[in-house]
Amino acid sequence: MSVERTLSIIKPDGVEKNLIGEIYGRFEKAGLEIVAARMLHLSQEQAEGFYAVHKERPFYNDLVNYMRSGPVVVQVLEGESAVSKHRELLGATNPDDADPGTIRKDFAASIEENVVHGSDGTDTAAEEIAFFFGDDGVCPRTR
Repeated sequence: MSVERTLSIIKPDGVEKNLIGEIYGRFEKAGLEIVAARMLHLSQEQAEGFYAVHKERPFYNDLVNYMRSGPVVVQVLEGESAVSKHRELLGATNPDDADPGTIRKDFAASIEENVVHGSDGTDTAAEEIAFFFGDDGVCPRTR
């Protein structure tokens, strides 16, 4: 196993439900460290740019509008096999298919409003981290 970084987003419905601390606690209990974090309200350009990979999909406009509907919390998580560990904590995209005890099973209302986003691989994670935090927005833990 190797130490990795992954991008995580608590989406507008997760922020609205006041789940930030609960979700952070789950990350930390699983051995993931938060090495960058910020709350922001995505602009149209940010939401469109971040989800550009889905531009041709029928759900793209709804996804962009949803991600702009309220503030989000964006964080970078670091740890052993961070990408897969994080995705395991999140659960399946559709909360009906998610395993018991996962964030989406416990808190998501639907496949559209599913509380959290997680990078799907290390290459994607690097791109997504750069999108939100640039070259110097991550603060490695020194103690």
